Amino acid sequence: MFFSARQTEIIELAKSEGRVLVEDLAARFSVTPQTIRKDLNELCENRTLNRIHGGAIFPNGTENMRYEARRSIAASEKQAIGKAAASIIPNKSSLFINIGTTTEAVGDALLDHHELMVITNNINVANRLRIFPSIEVIIAGGVVRGTDGGIVGEAAVDFIRQFKVDYAVIGVSAIDPDGALLDYDFREVKVAQAIIANARHVILASDSSKFERTAPVRIGHLSQVQTFITDHCPSESIRDICREAGVQLIETAPANTDTIDDSFV
Repeated sequence: MFFSARQTEIIELAKSEGRVLVEDLAARFSVTPQTIRKDLNELCENRTLNRIHGGAIFPNGTENMRYEARRSIAASEKQAIGKAAASIIPNKSSLFINIGTTTEAVGDALLDHHELMVITNNINVANRLRIFPSIEVIIAGGVVRGTDGGIVGEAAVDFIRQFKVDYAVIGVSAIDPDGALLDYDFREVKVAQAIIANARHVILASDSSKFERTAPVRIGHLSQVQTFITDHCPSESIRDICREAGVQLIETAPANTDTIDDSFV
């Protein structure tokens, strides 16, 4: 397919940032939102991009996008999710925090907590929390993944299995309509499975973009968590699973169905 200069730049933006939004692109290129929607529709029809409400994302296939780019996607949503998760976790708790940009937002929201024990395989979380004397940080051993600072492998799994904690905060790369929780790296998945098995209360923290993605490795199922925190859950099947399994679903920014823009569908 022949791409216009504007469409080519949109593709490059989606590659670098992970997500592009209609209103942002319209302002960037000084054109109407309708013009941008036409561009995005064409790019999505030939599967160059994937549609989301209000914009599009760059398709990942089996490749995870760059960690820094992931940090910029839904940053305000992740911050709200982090605050909601932190509000559930009381002082004097022990908890796991695994790899992910959303779980990092939870770590940031815990900075005013006291007498926490945080066990993590996320170097970024450990480095952020280590300077706070009221939080004891314990970091797993194993192979350090250069792309995101995650610690993975059998040594990390064995380390996690030494603990039984009050809470676990986990992130995932994708959520399937059938409730499957998915990721890209089987080594990371093994650590996440150990975390789920050794926590009394599992909190899944995931923004709604994860409903638009897929990944090849199964971590587990939504019914295995006690609380699911997201900005918005657009999937009725996921809502049904939460109800049937007794999973508390917390939405920090539920969609207003009266104002949904359906011109990019």
